[in-house]
Amino acid sequence: MELRHIRYFVAVAEQLHFSRAAEALGISPPTLTVQIKELEENLQARLFSRTNRSVALTSAGEAFLVESRALLAQADRTLNVGRRAGRGEIGRIEIGYVGSAVFSALLQDQVRAYRAARPDVMVKVKELPMDDLPALLEDGRIDMAFVRMPVVLSPSLASHVLVRDRFCVALPADHPLARAMNPLPAKAMAHETFVVPEQDWGLLEVARRGRFNPQVSSAPGGLLAVLTHVSLGVGIAIVPSVLMQFAGFPNVIFLEIAGLRIASEVAAVFRRHEKSPTVQHLIEQMRLTVPRPVPAAGTDF
Repeated sequence: MELRHIRYFVAVAEQLHFSRAAEALGISPPTLTVQIKELEENLQARLFSRTNRSVALTSAGEAFLVESRALLAQADRTLNVGRRAGRGEIGRIEIGYVGSAVFSALLQDQVRAYRAARPDVMVKVKELPMDDLPALLEDGRIDMAFVRMPVVLSPSLASHVLVRDRFCVALPADHPLARAMNPLPAKAMAHETFVVPEQDWGLLEVARRGRFNPQVSSAPGGLLAVLTHVSLGVGIAIVPSVLMQFAGFPNVIFLEIAGLRIASEVAAVFRRHEKSPTVQHLIEQMRLTVPRPVPAAGTDF
């Protein structure tokens, strides 16, 4: 018994006329008669009581009609789910991110836009150590990562920059350099101890410009933890300028770094040959996003 037998049966049951049912189905009456006969033989039950003038459902036919309609409705729902999944309209996406993606509102903006376009896709987000994100992406444990560049990526991964940023200095409010010039020259930090975030590129560039080897006091990881350590007087930190919006963070002030801006970028990282339509749509959304700059200090964010 095949699904077409069920569809043929329901058509006859609703028309109670073989010729009209055959016309609606687009097949010949003899073919329809054969199909119904096959169905009855398979069920070992008569579904219709037929005379030269009329067609009526038997008691077995009435019971079978109820279940047949339910079966066809479920089949239609199943086919619809399959088609929507194939178009990437339903499914699940796992996103891993670093704190910069949140502080710049990048994560919020991209997830909100994607959910608006595809409300039936479940989007799950989780903050993860930045060094773990490329491997998790390659292994298929997440579907997209938001990272602060530069990050070394394997050939199987690609990236698209979404936010252009710069590094600045975070200091305890009572630190002697907090009363120094703004912007602060790199060489003025030569004798300081540093709290290091996950992305140490900014610190390494400051040290290169100031011609010193940085002394590290702690490496707490996430940016919020870094600011907490700075506020406790553990050291100073080279952090993304997007954190300047937290000018009210207790016992922390921010200064610009003198000289050419030390650029850093927040990017979406994804599999180069992604096969999931659901994820492909998100990648397309990222590629169509024009990178935006982080506002300068003192401007509305």
